[in-house]
Amino acid sequence: MQKVIVQNIKCPLEASTDDVFAMAEARLAKLFSKSRISSCHLYKKSVDARKKEDICFVCSVMAEIEDGSFSKDKAEKLGIVSAREPDIIPVFGDRPLADRPVIVGFGPCGMFAALLLARNGYRPIVIERGKNVADRQADVARFYKTEELNEDSNIQFGAGGAGTFSDGKLVTRIGDPKGLYVLEEYARMGAPRDILFQAKPHIGTDYLRTVVSRMEDEVKRLGGDIYYETKLIGLSVRNQSVMAIRTNKGEIPCGAVILAIGHSARDTFGLLRESDLLLVPKPFSVGVRIEHRQEDIDRSLYGKRAGHPLLPPGEYNLSCHNESRGIYTFCMCPGGEVVAAASQRGGIVTNGMSSYKRDGQNANCAVAVSVLPEDYGNTVENAIAYQKAIEENAYRISGNYHAPCETVGHFLGETAKNEPGRVLPTYMNGKVHMTDLHDVLPSMVSESLSFGLRDFNRKIAGYSSADAILTGPETRTSSPIRIPRDESGTADGFDNLYVGGEGAGYAGGITSASVDGIRLALSLMARYRPIEK
Repeated sequence: MQKVIVQNIKCPLEASTDDVFAMAEARLAKLFSKSRISSCHLYKKSVDARKKEDICFVCSVMAEIEDGSFSKDKAEKLGIVSAREPDIIPVFGDRPLADRPVIVGFGPCGMFAALLLARNGYRPIVIERGKNVADRQADVARFYKTEELNEDSNIQFGAGGAGTFSDGKLVTRIGDPKGLYVLEEYARMGAPRDILFQAKPHIGTDYLRTVVSRMEDEVKRLGGDIYYETKLIGLSVRNQSVMAIRTNKGEIPCGAVILAIGHSARDTFGLLRESDLLLVPKPFSVGVRIEHRQEDIDRSLYGKRAGHPLLPPGEYNLSCHNESRGIYTFCMCPGGEVVAAASQRGGIVTNGMSSYKRDGQNANCAVAVSVLPEDYGNTVENAIAYQKAIEENAYRISGNYHAPCETVGHFLGETAKNEPGRVLPTYMNGKVHMTDLHDVLPSMVSESLSFGLRDFNRKIAGYSSADAILTGPETRTSSPIRIPRDESGTADGFDNLYVGGEGAGYAGGITSASVDGIRLALSLMARYRPIEK
């Protein structure tokens, strides 16, 4: 049996799944006899709103075809391509592990590395500085109520990583078929099944919490161990191999280590440098969160069809350049809220979150400006300091964790009034400090944001409307550093220290981080044989 994908099937909003299959089968019939077509299922579904008077869905259908030859040239003309299968078949090495492998961090990269190793008999040990999902939720709720921040259990740190408190976007541009395996696993762990075919899949933070808990249970059931509130404080290295990791709860011997520490582990970056691990600075981005009424975004994107029950809440992805510097939108959360994402006392950080239904009043999105190494002095210390200075400046101006906030009209100098109107800020249930964000952000960033907002208004009508709200700063869009690694995923100068995910500079979202964790696990298995019980 072979699998093919029938691409670009345009259909009306009201078309049923059976209608889509009928259109796919009509095209398949031009290439295969009906007897060879075994089954069909929806593979991708997206909205085409480029022509507001003719909004439609564009679908792809995967079909199973009985083995046999067919004309690839004819198939290509019909929009039919062979399906790429996820390559998740481990090859086992024969080198023995001195001790169990240890994974540092239980975000998407660490979760999938742990899951794959546990399924194949490697009995991994996972350490996570934060808490499990339930306790982490309690700490976040306490921070919102009392403004007492737990620096190791918050929106950045804990089971599932920063993604647990997010929109749960699974969109990725990496084009690796392992991404399909990731979607299937998330669905198996309780994510909505439509992530398997939506062109812009998302889980929602409400479902993500269940998914992460089930992922934890699965790793444990398969022989792995997860130690929460266990923080890496050092590495014991001999002859370029990590023999043990040192934690706040004692030393753990290890045969290999996978570092999946996330993009906000600044203290961990410092101790890794003390262990002679090479870290290099890289570009990153900073900016703000913009909020509009979701109904306004829907109207701008869908025109008269806005509010149609079959259309999803409108979302967008915008970018432009101000000379050599990029300004772009990132992590758009339809019907969501802006969240308090600080992980260090005395600093303010924002991020975005939404539930699966995306039924909140506001849409929010990061508007970010590229920060280049030459902007901060091209050192690791300066890269981290650049982010931290913005966060601390925001806290100093507000005097507490109430995020600096400004209307777009005031930010652009078009209105004198700086008070929320039609669009109400959602950060910490409205705990914001109305101020001038030009005082919070570096001038390069605020000037580029002004340029970007005006440019985006030409692409989405009303984007820079006076009553839209800006809340900041957004400083954790990506890691400010990269840990160089070779093709096997091991860090330069180390034999058994694998590095990956967002913190090491090799991913940019839940799916790409998950895929990188799979790659690291496969690479480790290709070198070492499973643990003997």
